[in-house]
Amino acid sequence: MIRRLLTAAALALAVASPALAADIRGFDGRRVAPETIDREARRLMAAAKVNGLAMAVIDRGRVVYVNAWGYRNVEQGLPLTTDTIMYGASLTKFTFAYMVMQLVDEGRLDLDRPIKAYLDKAPWEYDAYYAGLKEDPRWEKLTARMLLTHSPGFHNFGFMEPDRKLRIHFEPGSRYSYSGDGIILLQRVLEWGLKLDVEAEMKRRVWDRFGMTRTSLKWRPDFAGNLADGYALDGSFEPHDERSTPRAAGSMDTTIADWSKFLAGFMRGEGLSRQARAELLRGQLPITTASQFPILSTAVAPEMKPYRLSAGLGVVTFRSRYGPGFFKGGHNDWTGNQAFCVLKVQRCVVFMANDVRAESIFQRLTEGTVGDPGFPWSWEGYVPYDRPAAPAS
Repeated sequence: MIRRLLTAAALALAVASPALAADIRGFDGRRVAPETIDREARRLMAAAKVNGLAMAVIDRGRVVYVNAWGYRNVEQGLPLTTDTIMYGASLTKFTFAYMVMQLVDEGRLDLDRPIKAYLDKAPWEYDAYYAGLKEDPRWEKLTARMLLTHSPGFHNFGFMEPDRKLRIHFEPGSRYSYSGDGIILLQRVLEWGLKLDVEAEMKRRVWDRFGMTRTSLKWRPDFAGNLADGYALDGSFEPHDERSTPRAAGSMDTTIADWSKFLAGFMRGEGLSRQARAELLRGQLPITTASQFPILSTAVAPEMKPYRLSAGLGVVTFRSRYGPGFFKGGHNDWTGNQAFCVLKVQRCVVFMANDVRAESIFQRLTEGTVGDPGFPWSWEGYVPYDRPAAPAS
């Protein structure tokens, strides 16, 4: 088959999915026309050579806008739609934390009880992956709160260590340092200690609750008919990874339509007590670094102080121009996802992309449509496509 070559002009003409457009409001309360979002998305995608992007706007617990542009597979000319399966990446962590807080509500899990109290044996006796903890008694201090606030002292993943062994680098609970392995360890506690099937619990407590019929923590064969492949910074193609093992840190497949239903339901307060929801969104551990990565950084960045960044449970909280907010992103070499909400005005924006270059237009698309509420773009590592490159030193 002859490879289809699409120019930026052809991409701009790609047919978008039908948009749900009710009364769309910006963060400042002004009305935003859906045509404005559509036009700006197409313009920016063409400028930054983005193959596929989806976006949703949530207002007071309702999804008022959802749309998708471009392609789920450029080579085959297959359009990206609002019900295309996309890789959720680390948006999984927020969704998992929501389920965990239901267990807290039910008294089945205590955020501050050491995880060892739930286990019949040490983690490495269940799984040799945790053997690196064997010589460090600080693992006995680890709690669900520490794992959800990314403060157990782990690297992002143990396989990133020089010897590929998970270890604790600082006093647990003392500071934030992003760790997917911390979230996965909490998943293991639920599985080993509480005897829960985490995928089944997510389906029952989250997917089914919000009508998320095309969402799962592991691959489903019925996803194959409308599936997004990925594109890297250089435009190279990466087929969608069929993840067969549920991983609370980032194995979720979902759609922009499905995940927006979850976020809208969360904003309505569904499924959690008022106390549990408030605890999830409470800033619990100040974050003072200039950016989320590199992991284990101790550098203090005064320029980030106005954002008042802090670790919530599975999310990061911040101070927007309109008051408290929270956010969660998701990223790999072919994926760019970002969700952020401002609590006082009860508005959220969700971006999902199967092309990592889309991250370079998130800020400009927000500014040109719903208005930037003062999101800490640089902390998330986003650099606008039209910003001049820093001079070489």
